[in-house]
Amino acid sequence: MRTDPLATVRNLGILAHVDAGKTTVTERILFATGTTHKRGEVHDGTTVTDFDPQERDRGITIFAAAVSCAWDGHRINLIDTPGHVDFADEVERSLRVLDGAVAVFDAVAGVEPQSESVWRQADRHGVPRIAFVNKMDRAGADLDAAVASIRERLHPAPLVVQLPVGTEDAFTGVVDLLHMRALTWTDEGRAHDPAPVPDELREEAHRRRRLLEEAVAELHPGALEEFCDTGALGTGTLTGALRDLTRDGDAVVVLCGSAYRNRGIEPLLDAVLAYLPSPLDMPPTSGTHEGDGTGQRPAADPAAPLAALAFKVNATATGRLTYLRVYSGTIEKGDTVWDATARRSERIGRILRVRADRHAPLDRAVAGDIVAVVGLKSARAGSTLCAPDAPLVLEPSEVAEPVVSVAVEALKGTDTGRLASALARLAEEDPSLVVRTDPETGQTVLSGRGELHLEVAVERIRREQGLGVNVGRPRVSHRETVGRGVSGFVYRHVKQDGGAGQFAHVVLDVEPLDSPESGFEFRSTVVGGRVPQEYVRAVEAGCRDALAEGPSGGHPVTGLRVTLTDGSTHVKDSSDTAFRTAGRFGLRDALRACAMVLLEPVVEVTVTVPEDAVGGVLGDLAARRGRVTGSVTRAGATVVTATVPLAELFGYATRLRSRTQGRGTFTTRPTGYAPAPAPAR
Repeated sequence: MRTDPLATVRNLGILAHVDAGKTTVTERILFATGTTHKRGEVHDGTTVTDFDPQERDRGITIFAAAVSCAWDGHRINLIDTPGHVDFADEVERSLRVLDGAVAVFDAVAGVEPQSESVWRQADRHGVPRIAFVNKMDRAGADLDAAVASIRERLHPAPLVVQLPVGTEDAFTGVVDLLHMRALTWTDEGRAHDPAPVPDELREEAHRRRRLLEEAVAELHPGALEEFCDTGALGTGTLTGALRDLTRDGDAVVVLCGSAYRNRGIEPLLDAVLAYLPSPLDMPPTSGTHEGDGTGQRPAADPAAPLAALAFKVNATATGRLTYLRVYSGTIEKGDTVWDATARRSERIGRILRVRADRHAPLDRAVAGDIVAVVGLKSARAGSTLCAPDAPLVLEPSEVAEPVVSVAVEALKGTDTGRLASALARLAEEDPSLVVRTDPETGQTVLSGRGELHLEVAVERIRREQGLGVNVGRPRVSHRETVGRGVSGFVYRHVKQDGGAGQFAHVVLDVEPLDSPESGFEFRSTVVGGRVPQEYVRAVEAGCRDALAEGPSGGHPVTGLRVTLTDGSTHVKDSSDTAFRTAGRFGLRDALRACAMVLLEPVVEVTVTVPEDAVGGVLGDLAARRGRVTGSVTRAGATVVTATVPLAELFGYATRLRSRTQGRGTFTTRPTGYAPAPAPAR
C-alpha cells in the first residue's frame, strides 16, 4: 500500500548523448540510494538498467529502462534512456510521461549532437531539466567550456551552483556555492563530512557565488527585490528562485562530478528533490472526452477517475508487461479498465513496481506513479487506460517515420510464419519499427530509424526466437516533393453503374511550399457555394490519401500546397465519397503533371579522429557526397562536422575504423531531407 504523498514523488529521466555516462549516473544513483549494494559497470556488463544481452554486448543503452528508488523520504521513479540517435523514439515515449530530467554532458566534449536532439525533445514536452557535467576527472575536462557550450547551443541560462575541487585526475569534489561548503569523496567514492571551503578556492567561490546571485536576480522578480534591498541573496531565497526558474524552463541549474568515481551523486540527488517538480507541480496533461471530443485535463488526484497512458510494451518470459504513467485516479489489482484507444475492456492482472528486469508486486498504483501491469492484451505504446464510466483519450507521443529499410526472410521456408509473428511482436513493442510487404517483389520489408536500429531488431529475432534470418542491403526511405506546380487542373469523377451514381468536379492548384519538409497545406477559395463545405473537407481527405504514393517512385509526397479553386456538384449523385475520390485521383493526376523532385534523408555527422587522420577522413566524406560544415581541435583530437546523405553512410563505421586504426568514432543526427541526384542513365 502506498504511503508517500504526491509531493514527495519525482518522475525523472536521464538524458544525454551516447557515452556521456547516463547509465553510470543511473547505477550510482541506485547505489547511493541503497537500491543496489554493488556498483554496476557498463564495461563489465553488470549494470541494472542495461540488462538486455545486446546492451551488454554493445556497451550502449538500447531500451529505456525504468527503476524505482528512495532518497531522503522521496520516491524517485527513474528512466534511463538511450543516447544513440537510432533509438530516439524510446526517448520520445519516455519524455511524454516524465515530470523532470537530468541532462548529462561530457566535461570534455560539452554539448554533442544527440545532447542537442534530446534537449529539443524535452523542450517540446515541456520537461524541466537540471544539468550534470560528468567525467570531471578526464584529461581536458573543463566545466566552464562545457557550460559555455550549453549556453551557445541549447540557449538556456545556465546557473552553475558548484565549483570543482581539483582538476582532471586530481578532481576530488565540489564546492557547494549555495551553502558555501566543500563536499569531497575518497578514492573509493565514500563521502567525507562537509567541510569549509579550502583557502585556495575561497576567493573564487565567493566570486562565483556573487555571479550566481546576480544572474538569478536578473531572471527572478522576487530575487531581484531582495537583491535590490540588501545587495545579496540569502540561501533560502536563492534555492526558491532556482526552483522556480527550473520548473518554468527559464534557466537550468548546472552541477558537476564524476559518476564513474562516485563523486557528485549525492548533491545531484539533493538537487533533483530541490529543483525538479513533483506530479502536483506539473500542469494537468491534456486529453479529449471519448464521446464528444471536448478537451479534458485530468488532475493529479488519487480520488479522481482513472487516466493512465501506456508508454512501453515488453513481452517477457513472465508475460506481457505494459508500462503505465498514472496521471489521475487509482488502479488496483483485478480492476477492469477501459482501453480508450482500442475501445475494449481490459482486466488488470498484476501491478508491479519496476526495477529494470526485476519487479516487486503492488496492490495498487495511484496518480503520479510509473508502474508495469500484467494482463492487458490490446494496449500498445500510446494507449489510454481510463475508468469505464469516464472515457478519456490522452494525447500520445509522436512516432517518427522510418528512414531505413531492409528486406528480411526466414532461412527455412517452414519458419516463414514464425518470422511473421516475431516481426509483428517487435512492431508492437516498438512503434518506430514498421513491417510491410513490398507489392512488387512480395518481400517482407522491415523499416526503422537507422542501420543500428534494424540490426538490433534482427538480432533479437535470432536470439529470442532461434530463427535463421536473411537480411538484404539497407535502403533509405525517399520522399517526393513538387519542384514546379500546376494551376487550374480539372478532374471529373463520374460513375454510373446502374445504382446510385457518383459525381464530383474539382479544379486544383498545386504549388511547392518554401521547405520540402513543410508537410501539406490545403485551402479552398471556392466562392458562391459551388462546392459545399462538407464536400471541401472530403476533397482535403482525398488529397491526403493521394500523398501516400508519389508519381516518381511511389514514395510519400511532402512540401506542397493544394488549393481547391472551383468545382461543381450534381443534385443527386454528389456525395462525400464522390468528392473524396475526386480529391484523391485529381491530386494524383495533377502530381503527374507537375515537375517532381526526389528527396533523400540527410544527417549531420560528427567525426572525432586523431589529427594525423583528418586528411583521409575529409576525403572519404567528400567521396560520400558530404559537405563539411565545421572542424575544431580539442584534447588532442579533431572533431569534424559534415552533412552527408544517409544512404552514403552504410558501412561507414568499418571504413572509419580502418582509416584511423580503430581510433575514430562518429555520431549522426537527422537534419531532414534534401534533393537526391538524378539517377544515372
